[in-house]
Amino acid sequence: MSDRAPTAPAAGIPVPRWAVGAWLAVGAVLVLLLYRIADLLLVFFIAALLAVVLGSVTEILRSRLKVPRGAALALSLTLMLGFLAALVALLAPAVGNQFQDLVEAVPRYLAAFDQWLRTMTANSAFLRRTGIASSETGIVTSAINDAIAFARHSVLEYASAGAGLAIDSVAVLVMALYLTWRPTTYKDGIVQLMPPHWRTVASTILDDVQATLRAWAGAQLLAMTVLAVLTAVGLWLLDVPYWLAFGALAGVVVLVPFFGSIVSTLLPALLILPERGPLAFLAVASIGVVVHIIEANIVGPLIMHHKVALPPVLTIFSVLVMGRLAGLLGLFVAVPLLATVVVVVRHLVIYQLYGERPADAPVAHAVLQPTPRHSAARAQPAE
Repeated sequence: MSDRAPTAPAAGIPVPRWAVGAWLAVGAVLVLLLYRIADLLLVFFIAALLAVVLGSVTEILRSRLKVPRGAALALSLTLMLGFLAALVALLAPAVGNQFQDLVEAVPRYLAAFDQWLRTMTANSAFLRRTGIASSETGIVTSAINDAIAFARHSVLEYASAGAGLAIDSVAVLVMALYLTWRPTTYKDGIVQLMPPHWRTVASTILDDVQATLRAWAGAQLLAMTVLAVLTAVGLWLLDVPYWLAFGALAGVVVLVPFFGSIVSTLLPALLILPERGPLAFLAVASIGVVVHIIEANIVGPLIMHHKVALPPVLTIFSVLVMGRLAGLLGLFVAVPLLATVVVVVRHLVIYQLYGERPADAPVAHAVLQPTPRHSAARAQPAE
C-alpha cells in the first residue's frame, strides 16, 4: 500500500472566458432538461429500486438452486407476485373494511377531539391564547385535516392519470425486469461512457449504489413487517378500534422517516383521547414508541448486516423537498434518492477530489455502515 499523498490538482491554469461561458450554458441546458423530464427520471428510479429487490431474490435463488439467471428471475417474480396475491387475498378484505370505517368515522372523532380541547382550555387563559381550540377547528384537527387532504389530493391525482398511470406502471415493471435480467449490460454501458481513467471509479460508484439500495430495501421490508405486526397486536391488546388498519398504516408510512413514525404513533392515540382520557393516550402512544425501539435496536441489528446511515436533518429536508416536488410518491422515494445522491457525491468529491478515502475498510461504502452486532463480531480477532 503506497503512503504517497494524493496529487493536488494543478492551480493557476488560465481558462478562456468563452470556455467558462460554454460550460455554464451546457450546465444550464442540462438543468433545464432534467427539470423537464423529472417525472420520467422518477419512473426510472422506481424501476431501479424494484430491480434491486428483484435482483436480490434472483441472486439468492440462482446460488441456492444452481439454475440459470433467467429461470431464477422467472421463479423470483412468480414467488413475489404469488406472495403479494396471497397477502392481498388474506388481509385486503379485513383491512379495507377497517380503513373504510375509519375514514367514515374520522369526522366524528375530530369533532369529539375539538370538543375535548375546548373543555380542557375553558379554564386556562394560556391555552386559549395559543388558539389550540378555536371556535371552528383546533390546531391539531386542522393539521390532521391538512394531512388527509394532501394524501387524498395525491391519490386522486395518480388515479385520475388513467392511461398515463397504466403506461408508467408497465414501464416500471418492464424496465425492472430488463435491469434484473442483464444488469452487467447496463452497468458496462454506463462505465464505458466514462473516460478510461474514470471507469474504475464509475464501476465502484455503481456497485456502492446497488449495495446501498439493496440494504435500504431489505431494512424497509423488515421494518414494514415488524412495525405492522407489532403495532396491530399492541393496539388489539389495548382494545383500540381499527387496530388492523392502524397496523397496516404503520407498516406503510415507515417508508417516510420521522413524519411516518409520528403519524403512526400519534394518530390512534389522538383518536381515543376524548373518550378514554390522557392515560389511554399515553398507553397507546407508548405502543408506537416501544415498537419503533424494538425494530430499530433489536430486530434490525440481529438480521441486517449493514444499515444506511444518513444525516437526520438532511433526510427530513429531502422528504420535504420531494413531497413538494412529487407529492405522495415523492415522500416514499426521498430517502433512497438521497442515499444515491450522497453515494455519488462522497465518491466523487470526498474520495476522489479530496483524496480522503477510508483506509480501514476494503470497500469504501459512502453511507453503508455495519450494524453494531455484526461490527463487533467482525472486530473480534480470529482464534
